[in-house]
Amino acid sequence: MAEVAAQSFALRVPHVEFVAREETDEMPGFGWVTKTSADIFAGRRVAVFALPGAFTPTCSSTHLPGYEANYELIRNCNIDEVYCLSVNDSFVMNAWFKSMSVENVKPLADGSAKFTRQMGMLVDKDNLGFGYRSWRYSMVVNDGIVERIWIEPGQSDNFEADPFDVSDYETMLNWLQGRTP
Repeated sequence: MAEVAAQSFALRVPHVEFVAREETDEMPGFGWVTKTSADIFAGRRVAVFALPGAFTPTCSSTHLPGYEANYELIRNCNIDEVYCLSVNDSFVMNAWFKSMSVENVKPLADGSAKFTRQMGMLVDKDNLGFGYRSWRYSMVVNDGIVERIWIEPGQSDNFEADPFDVSDYETMLNWLQGRTP
């Protein structure tokens, strides 16, 4: 099942601006920071996992905690950084990461869904009262090019289930370690 949903092809990630609230040395407390896709992906090999929403059951119990617990193992596979992307604003992502005691994985708030839409991963989850959200997927991006992507089966608007079979840390880590094609 996992291999059917995994794909390799030369897709460039969309060029968008991510606006976030971050604490920096220059800005004690939190300030607005804008980063482009190039800031995140250019000249780097990064792991990204995208999920429907902060504070939701599978995202909070398994998806984010799995990547956080295995952050160093993933980084040891020639990965510069690990990002969690969601169609939530930066305030929500920051509060969620704080509540989950996440210290390593970086939040990537796609509040306006520009990145998610251009990736072709925006779905309507109105049946759950969520509105538009990201479909669950993960990918390895090398210098702005998607090297490998794992997309959960059934991608469609108002899909009744919440599949979580191939976008987990274990599938990505197995591939990064050469254990799966």
